[in-house]
Amino acid sequence: MVMADRREVQTAAGPITALTVVGLAESLVNGLARVPLRRPWQGPGGLLDNLGQSVTRQVVRSFMGYSMGLPIEEFRSMEKVLDDICRVVMPPFVAVSNGVEITADTIGGVPGLWCRAKASSDAYVDDQEDKQTIGATILYLHGGGYIGTSPIMYTAFAAALVRHTGFEVFIADYRMAPEFPFPAGVHDAADVYRGLLDRGVAPEHLVVAGDSGGGGLATSLISHLHDHSMPMPAAAALFSPEVDLDLDRPSITENAQLDILPWNVPVTPYLHGVQPNDSRVSVIYADVDAEWFPPTFVCWGADEMFRDGIREFVDVLEKAGVRVAAMEEFGMFHVFPILMPWAEPAKRVFRALHELAAAHVAPDPDAEQTH
Repeated sequence: MVMADRREVQTAAGPITALTVVGLAESLVNGLARVPLRRPWQGPGGLLDNLGQSVTRQVVRSFMGYSMGLPIEEFRSMEKVLDDICRVVMPPFVAVSNGVEITADTIGGVPGLWCRAKASSDAYVDDQEDKQTIGATILYLHGGGYIGTSPIMYTAFAAALVRHTGFEVFIADYRMAPEFPFPAGVHDAADVYRGLLDRGVAPEHLVVAGDSGGGGLATSLISHLHDHSMPMPAAAALFSPEVDLDLDRPSITENAQLDILPWNVPVTPYLHGVQPNDSRVSVIYADVDAEWFPPTFVCWGADEMFRDGIREFVDVLEKAGVRVAAMEEFGMFHVFPILMPWAEPAKRVFRALHELAAAHVAPDPDAEQTH
């Protein structure tokens, strides 16, 4: 379910939606025309990786810049068009490129998508002897600044996770702002987590993960679990997490020209009157304790706007005695593993995640049958 399909969400009329999509296409073409003028061959990797990074940065920056200027009903309608396209394109793409199958499910009353290796899915149906052991079950909270995107848009990244790590991934379709501000998303994430436990998934087998706003939501979920005396997951995996909504660190301005994020990052729709330094939404202000905060993997780009806040977050965890594996990739922008899963920096992230599971997560050979 994309946000536009929820009955509480308003959308634009058909002709306006069509004009909105045309405007997006024009913005993307304009952005691509700028790529050759920005020395796309320069960067931290080889020629092809540098070109891919330059094109990705400009396309995403153009998309975000255009989207942030739209009325919310037009944004939701455009988002639905993109979601519909992804529903046609992504399943066959991930099946061919990564050997991954996408299936819809509802857990704890919250819809979402499973991404699983085909061998595991086949074993689920046919009970074959070569069924793969699943290294971990990931509850994934997608990014989008707490306001946009959908699970199907994340299936390429989730499929790459499945292929490189042997995990299975459930991408939760949680409610987003401004229609559903904090704490709606946290409650949805908690319902999914509880639903997985009810299905027999052991917390020692679970990893809570997310990127950008979804990464911030993952940390809010962990705090929520602690506050409600629920068992902790085996680990957390965070990609460029939005963990400091104060947005007052030097990198917010210093890296604005290098990152994909808009210079005016929106947080007000999500906060809806909650102070940005509230520990429920900005975990760097929380009283973190190693007794309840799980081992955590964090990666981010040295060129991203959230860099300094994430560094502070890692420092907070380390001072609290939490086991942390931190990766800052030189020359990379916000959520680079999601946007460039083929690049070598992203592959290093996948390898590190595999090591995380080996060290902290209990594998479950019956996970596919249980779920």
